[in-house]
Amino acid sequence: MQVFERTAIVGGGPAGALVAAALARRGREVLLFDEKLAWEKPCGGGLTDKALARWPFLREAGVTPNWVDRCELFAPSGRRVSFSLGRPIAIFSRLALNGLMLERACESGAQLRRERVIEIDGQAGRWKIRTPASTYAAEFVVIATGARNGFRSQFTSPPGPENFMVAAGYYIPGHHRTVQIKFLRELEGYIWVFPRVDHFSAGICGRMKGKTAAELRQLLDESLPELGLDLRHAQFYAHIIPSLTVDQLRNGRFSGEGWAMIGDAAGFVDAITGEGLYYALRSAELAAQALLADEPQTYAALVRDDFLPELDHAAQIRDRFYSGAWMGAPVVERMIQLTGRSSRFRDLMRDLFAGSQEYSSLRERVYRSLPRIAAEALVNTLWSRKEAAGRRQTSPGLSGSLGAGNRS
Repeated sequence: MQVFERTAIVGGGPAGALVAAALARRGREVLLFDEKLAWEKPCGGGLTDKALARWPFLREAGVTPNWVDRCELFAPSGRRVSFSLGRPIAIFSRLALNGLMLERACESGAQLRRERVIEIDGQAGRWKIRTPASTYAAEFVVIATGARNGFRSQFTSPPGPENFMVAAGYYIPGHHRTVQIKFLRELEGYIWVFPRVDHFSAGICGRMKGKTAAELRQLLDESLPELGLDLRHAQFYAHIIPSLTVDQLRNGRFSGEGWAMIGDAAGFVDAITGEGLYYALRSAELAAQALLADEPQTYAALVRDDFLPELDHAAQIRDRFYSGAWMGAPVVERMIQLTGRSSRFRDLMRDLFAGSQEYSSLRERVYRSLPRIAAEALVNTLWSRKEAAGRRQTSPGLSGSLGAGNRS
């Protein structure tokens, strides 16, 4: 058993800051490197009820998120549905969230260095961390540099472009309490509008091997008016999102002797939704657990026993979700239709947004509930048609025509 007393953490986002705080709080010496410190990141910034229950300090901190309690979904056909979430999502400005996490790390005793790491050299127990200003020594290195992980090739084989999504979007002034998600034909991805405290993060993501960033931006620009937004005073951004294939999840390396990768740097992101904050924080927690037990080699096993199976399930069903059919219609179209017509299916969707419904048991739950879902959908469809027929019979134009006929 080797004890690593001094750890260098490269990247001060939520994952890096969380593992720094956990180690420093237990007396370990921690060097935390980040050249930007707190900054506004181009992503949704949403934390589910599952995440807030696991890390209650996020509820209790002085940083106030935007509590979102409704969701509106748009299908490629134009069908839409709006429903209450039941358990609100906390949407943080990433500037505020990153600042909160860095403050906790510093208060716990981590040494924060606002420097850009340009090179990591050496081996376990004798790492050299080089910045433009200085060189630092460390025994263990945690890579938390996000999706654009420039150090991956030093430790393991970089994943190919099939393991990423391209995202483009805007920060747009405004505020409301509804998450909006719009799906488009022939796009393995979606448009999102996440309302933060004082602005919207509105963006679009798609497979890197599919649409270019320019094509995605054009699709987003064309859709914003339907979503009630315009581009006045908007600030553009573009970035990449990990979306690992099943093969990469099962065979890729995210740790080794004297090093570990966490969060987006390791590719721990839901391949369907692109959600990564929960997995970033959880992987940081597991890395800290392994280091504090002086068993860093167990980190990979902890991840594989904890959340990696869920990411594996998401990767397995991603293509079917975006391109497959279910009950005679595209999966997305049927999902949105049933959300509007079945209370039981809406409960399932609420649990998905809350993070309490896992992909591993989703199929079983759907098919167990399918008779009730189908019955509710049929009743609501027939009722809607009856109401529509009633409106046609009593509409002014129709009444006028009947009146004219009676006079003839």
